[in-house]
Amino acid sequence: MLAGKRILLIIGGGIAAYKALELIRLFSKAGASVVPVLTRAGEQFVTPLSVSALAGARVHQELFDLTAEAEMGHIQLSRAADLVVVAPATADLLGKMATGRADDLASTLLMATDKRVLVAPAMNVRMWQHPAMRRNMALLAGDGVAVVGPDAGEMACGEFGPGRMAEPPAIVAAVEAMLGAGPLAGRHVLVTSGPTHEPIDPVRFIANRSSGAQGTALAAALRDLGARVTFVTGPATVPPPVGVAVVRVETAREMLGAVEAALPADAAVMAAAVADWRVANAGAQKMKKDGSGRAPALEFAENPDILARVSQGANRPKLVIGFAAETEKVVEHATAKRARKGCDWIVANDVSPETGIMGGSENAVVLISAEGAEVWPRMGKDAVARQLAERIAGALA
Repeated sequence: MLAGKRILLIIGGGIAAYKALELIRLFSKAGASVVPVLTRAGEQFVTPLSVSALAGARVHQELFDLTAEAEMGHIQLSRAADLVVVAPATADLLGKMATGRADDLASTLLMATDKRVLVAPAMNVRMWQHPAMRRNMALLAGDGVAVVGPDAGEMACGEFGPGRMAEPPAIVAAVEAMLGAGPLAGRHVLVTSGPTHEPIDPVRFIANRSSGAQGTALAAALRDLGARVTFVTGPATVPPPVGVAVVRVETAREMLGAVEAALPADAAVMAAAVADWRVANAGAQKMKKDGSGRAPALEFAENPDILARVSQGANRPKLVIGFAAETEKVVEHATAKRARKGCDWIVANDVSPETGIMGGSENAVVLISAEGAEVWPRMGKDAVARQLAERIAGALA
């Protein structure tokens, strides 16, 4: 799958750097050649000799290497690869990428490259969840940087949660997906997925039963057809696919911001189950019973209409697809929604409890377009995703 491909591998400084050695071995086994770049921090965890021996190539470490720089070596390095992979991608490296800093060889290569970039974040869970990191990841997604991981689990520091670098086989799979040819090669597709959580107070929120399974399957299917996918996901129970740029959000307003930052795109597939309402008077502290028997008075405000904004905005993609989860009059309501929002297609389904569709593994959809309503048979969500992705590829051809 990777035969003849050239990968520029930047190894950041963190305990996960030891996984880079296995990653090099797997790349080589798949037929790719690896050009390794080892940061000064990375050298504290793996040695240049180990990296060079496995890659069968010189390890690049210093920006001001006079021999290489006589021929503008950092420019050549950044352009000669088919793909740039950063693993582990530390908080420091990601911050430099997001803000455009170029003060060492790794960050200069990332600024100078004209190739796609895949990052595999690795850091402490608190660092990964920090607002600054979330902002940086949103900026990088908007720049088209793809993300694999991080995984959740126990960390070297003893804490538990998301922040572990994705395992080398998952990174290789993401690289294979990004370098594969397909009918959507060169196309950028934006996909939203999952529910949104609208806070009532710091411990309670309004949500829905969406698992994010259909949106995740769609992102993977579009990726497999060669698209560059930006995947904006709410707090779904299904993990995002590898090989796509993942932007995690909580609320509808955060999702709108991430969507607008990811544009322009060739197509937008708005599969997220966005909450229509949010609590306008959400409590700054946990709301408590006062013994009166009266529930707190919640005031609601309407959330932004993300689908309508994308469909009617200045940065409108060529193809905009919305989803309609209905419990009655599915075709009637979805047809009206398509006209009201201004999108091209609506993928409608019946999510009544007895169908088992919301949160389940199967879906039964009706595709609403200008030509009318096309009923699809009930099938697995992966199959629905593949069929829709192929339809999208045909529309963008």
